Amino acid sequence: MLTYFLKRLAAVIPTVFFVTVMIFCLQQLLPGDPAVILAGEDQDQNTVAYLRQKMHLDEPLPVRYGYWISGVMRGDFGDSLRIQQPVRQLIQDKLPVTLELAALAMMIALLIGIPAGIVSAVAKDSAWDYLANIFALWGLSTPNFWLGILMILLFSVSLGWLPASGYVSPSEDLKANLLSMIMPAFVLGNAIAAVLMRHTRSAMLQVLNTDYVRTARAKGLKENKVVLKHALRNAIMPIITLGALEFGTLLSGAVLTEQVFSIPGFGKLIVDAVFNRDYAVVQGVVLFTSTIYIVLNLLADMAYFLVNPRLRG
Repeated sequence: MLTYFLKRLAAVIPTVFFVTVMIFCLQQLLPGDPAVILAGEDQDQNTVAYLRQKMHLDEPLPVRYGYWISGVMRGDFGDSLRIQQPVRQLIQDKLPVTLELAALAMMIALLIGIPAGIVSAVAKDSAWDYLANIFALWGLSTPNFWLGILMILLFSVSLGWLPASGYVSPSEDLKANLLSMIMPAFVLGNAIAAVLMRHTRSAMLQVLNTDYVRTARAKGLKENKVVLKHALRNAIMPIITLGALEFGTLLSGAVLTEQVFSIPGFGKLIVDAVFNRDYAVVQGVVLFTSTIYIVLNLLADMAYFLVNPRLRG
């Protein structure tokens, strides 16, 4: 296992380096001069010159990349000139919010998607199968922002059960926190549940037709034991990878959902930073979320290795 892990880690390091280069270069393609934008309406030339010097905008591109990556390697993502705070501090402040939203959404997706996929595969071509596929089609086709607005109209405006927007820290009021997060978590989890359902169904259909499943049934094992212990255990392997990647996508910031529900996570932070040409924030948040995505992919490979005995052999 150590050899497998080292090989995967050796592939991760150049990938992260390539990501840093891409993030920095693509950031430079944004239109407008950030120094001019941050200087305000007066655009005093002395202020613009000071900002350009402070942000190293008067240096060649490779030199500016060197300044940035050397700071990143020290854990310094730079400072937000608009908010006047270190980017690392902004990430630390927003990470718990996005992490909670992603965890709740993933929990909802797993509780809905995997059971629906199992039922759909076991009861193929039945009414349950058609219902599960209709649900998957609904989840894949429904825009998150539209579903979020409908839920606000129903549960907040019409019924008054849930707050329409805003965020309350769990340390302040756990009940209010859960009430404010349940709708955005369901909106995000709904789409992922549909993806998980389709993949679970496909994987289960392949496994249910294998010889060892037919042998288990011939031995007289109960159907639920055959499905859950023998079939699902082998079908779950590609779902592990998919779940890790989807969780990484959630952590990268559900921009539209966070905007609709006014959730102060990574999505809202990155949108505000892009509009204000706050380069340091954009680069820091995108690099952080990209690295998390790569690490989750690595962890998924490790889990795949542990679950699949053929890889260990």
